[in-house]
Amino acid sequence: MTTTVGKDLGERATSGSGATSGTAHKRLTPAPPPGKLEDSPAFPAAAKRELGNTQQRDNLLRATATIRAKRAARAAEVDQWEELRVAAAAIKDRAHRHLADYLEQAEANLTRAGAHVHWARDAAEANQIVVDLVCQTGVHEVVKVKSMVTQETELNEALEAAGIAAWETDLAELIVQLGHDRPSHVLVPAIHRNRSEIRDIFVKEMGLYGQAAPEGISDQPAELAAAARRHLRDKFLRAEVGISGGNFIVADTGSLVIVESEGNGRMCLTLPKTLISVVGIEKVVPTFEDLEVFMRLLPRSSTGERMNPYTSMWTGVTPGDGPQDVHVVLVDNGRTNALADPAGRQTLRCIRCSACMNTCPVYAQVGGHAYGSVYPGPIGICLTPLLRGLDRPIDRSLPYACTLCGACTEVCPVKIEFPDLIVQLRRRVAESKQAERRPHLETTAMAGGRFVFARGSRFGLVGYVTGLAGRVLAPRRTFGRHLPWPASLWTRARDLPVPPKRSFRHWWKGAGR
Repeated sequence: MTTTVGKDLGERATSGSGATSGTAHKRLTPAPPPGKLEDSPAFPAAAKRELGNTQQRDNLLRATATIRAKRAARAAEVDQWEELRVAAAAIKDRAHRHLADYLEQAEANLTRAGAHVHWARDAAEANQIVVDLVCQTGVHEVVKVKSMVTQETELNEALEAAGIAAWETDLAELIVQLGHDRPSHVLVPAIHRNRSEIRDIFVKEMGLYGQAAPEGISDQPAELAAAARRHLRDKFLRAEVGISGGNFIVADTGSLVIVESEGNGRMCLTLPKTLISVVGIEKVVPTFEDLEVFMRLLPRSSTGERMNPYTSMWTGVTPGDGPQDVHVVLVDNGRTNALADPAGRQTLRCIRCSACMNTCPVYAQVGGHAYGSVYPGPIGICLTPLLRGLDRPIDRSLPYACTLCGACTEVCPVKIEFPDLIVQLRRRVAESKQAERRPHLETTAMAGGRFVFARGSRFGLVGYVTGLAGRVLAPRRTFGRHLPWPASLWTRARDLPVPPKRSFRHWWKGAGR
């Protein structure tokens, strides 16, 4: 089955022609869910919605447990694992202390190698640069390597608005795109889907945008991967523009580095005539010797492999080999705000390995869509408010999407101290509420607590009242979840224990002394 969209793109690729006049279609590529991520509901509401998806919870628990076990096994094989983590953190901190110098060095080396360097202050500027570059080539479709920063800037939507189809080529990203979905994990964007769901997506959607899934395809991984390979082959071969991100930028050579598992990135990086790489400014490392440290840490921390199957490095333009028109867009989009934050700058060490979310008990229950950001889990809790600020309800709620168990810090390959930073962010949220000078339930409750604890007599009276409640409710183990408002805001998600029959004061005054 081929729709108007599929026919139209096929005709463009064959004829090399430009725009489509009178084409009756709504979108060039599958539409993501409506609305912007920053407009998502606050985390408690989003988490409650996601907790109702039992299939997703089952998928996540099994998948994260598998990845977590593989990571632990591979890390245990390295005698100097802790020393590598310390070294990685030190390298990143050094790079960020002298970020302007290393970025200028990278720009000079990139330019000397024949690449064109562009600077973007925010998402809108980055998107406009890329759209203009693609329009200059006269083509109307691009192939993309998996890239977090282009998801962050919503580049696909900007390209779509300009009449340019952006095809995701990473298998998991393809699943998300065809499923009209959003990624829910940094490493495995479709981790919330199981094999049967993926098969249904392929059968329903693939034929609408290119090569259809084979008749009678099963949910076996080999068959699903083969269907994706056939679907993407035409797009790889006809694409004249490729778009990538970058795991690292090596300042002293001007080289960009991408690590991947499937080989789709290698196709995007070598076949098109034009290559546009959109990279966050924090991805710079000073030297190739520094890169070695991360190449030992990243695959073990992310996929639980000793080394990743594909490591692609390119430095500008090589005549007659690969893309001959190379552009690098260096994106800020809030990163300098994080860099200026003494507590928050450590989040820029992140190498997007996803180890923190694979071990996070909160993420395993609610998944990535509850966070209202392309960066879910512990890193999203910390990084997103630093990049976007604390003005929106979703961003204010993120620091509370955490139990402060510290498991994320234990596995982070660059030693980000997540709990300390999350507590700092909670303090800032509280201070921002106080600065608004309008009543908040939380601040009112804290003021009530301060009043009670200010005098022993008041505290004793509260203890006496709760003791009476304990004697009345003794046959029950908990109050349950039906206390009146505002206590219902707490008990709707928690069991409130019944108070003891005797308070400590009562015990101290009596026979227990």
